[in-house]
Amino acid sequence: MSIHKMIQLHPDVGDDFNEPLADAARHAMFCSLMCTSCADACSAETMDMRQCIRSCLDCADVCDATARLAVRRTGQNIEALRAMLETCANFCDLCAEECERHDHDHCRLCAEMCRECANDCRKAVPTVQ
Repeated sequence: MSIHKMIQLHPDVGDDFNEPLADAARHAMFCSLMCTSCADACSAETMDMRQCIRSCLDCADVCDATARLAVRRTGQNIEALRAMLETCANFCDLCAEECERHDHDHCRLCAEMCRECANDCRKAVPTVQ
C-alpha cells in the first residue's frame, strides 16, 4: 500500500498530484515512528537520556501532525501547511542534532531519518500553492 497512491486517488487531486508533498508526508509519517522508537530505546539506556527522549517525542508529535496535514487534499490551508512543513524541518534538525550527540545505533538511525525528513519537508514547501 502506498500513501502516494492514496493521495492520487483523492477526487480533488486528479492530475494535480504533488509528489514532493507526498514524499514529505511519507517521510514525516516514518520519522514520527522512528523518533518514538528512539525515545523508547533511550529510556532503556543506563545513562541520562532525558533530553534526547524529549527531543525525539517532540519531533514525533510534530512529524505526525505534519503528515496528517500533508495528506489532506479537500479544501486548502496553504499557509498553515507551509508553516507546518517548515516547523517539521526545524524540529527534525533539532532532534537530529541531539541524537548525533550519542553513541547509540538507535540514535544514529533516528538522526539519519530526521535529516531525510527535514530535507523532504524543505523541498515540499515551494511546491505548496
